[in-house]
Amino acid sequence: MGMLCAVSFNRYGRLYYLDPGPHQVSVGDKVLVPTDDGPEVAECVWAPQWVTEDTDGFPVLAGLASEEDLRRDELMRKRKADAKVAAKKLIREHQLPMKVVAVDHVPESPGSTGGRITIYFTAPHRVDFRSLVRDLGATLHCRVELRQLSARDSARVQGGIGSCGRDLCCATFLTDFEPVTIRMAKDQDLPLNPLRISGACGRLMCCLKYEHPLYQQFHATAPSIGARVSTPDGDGRVVGHSVPRDAVVVRLDADGSRCSCSRASVCGPRQAYEAAHE
Repeated sequence: MGMLCAVSFNRYGRLYYLDPGPHQVSVGDKVLVPTDDGPEVAECVWAPQWVTEDTDGFPVLAGLASEEDLRRDELMRKRKADAKVAAKKLIREHQLPMKVVAVDHVPESPGSTGGRITIYFTAPHRVDFRSLVRDLGATLHCRVELRQLSARDSARVQGGIGSCGRDLCCATFLTDFEPVTIRMAKDQDLPLNPLRISGACGRLMCCLKYEHPLYQQFHATAPSIGARVSTPDGDGRVVGHSVPRDAVVVRLDADGSRCSCSRASVCGPRQAYEAAHE
């Protein structure tokens, strides 16, 4: 048990959870977050609260941001914006099929204009950008790296709102992309319309995998559609499944009406016979 707070590097961006340590921070405070390239400025969007989880593995806040830290952060943001504009302009001049997704700037020292700029982009195929890198280095007067992102990584970096109305899973809590197949959509009786089962990245939605084990377990033990079964309301034939409610829909032989019965209360004729003679 310990305390955690949440910070974000961009407005409405991905949340990162940290141990506040000895620091007293409030919502809206600018704080320093330890990263591989040194402390970076972020905004506290969730004040420290006690949580039941073990917080030993979470990074600890480096403290509140000073005026010098804020000036350095503002300079870095300006450098990123300038680099993004220059990259888009040079990409058009070189007529390359690339789309700039994000820019990262790591200065050599606080307040310096040099350092390293990493430009993340997407492209339909591999791109020869050697001449583009040379022109970018000459324009920005620093070392430039270009990294191509996959469609899913691009959605993670940019963020957005999914069809469910919530922030994208990949931009909030997903750390690894697990394989998602069209079979998962079929097992869940979802419409095989690409517009309905594709995410912001254009690939199959990651959430198709969340409930898939539940559907697999249900279909492995529930009577199939068309099977003859016995229910507490009488004998009938299965005409539908309701996996979220763990139930099957049965059309009764007596009057042709339909009833929804829990999977545990429905059994086949042989099972009903054995249960009656136990």
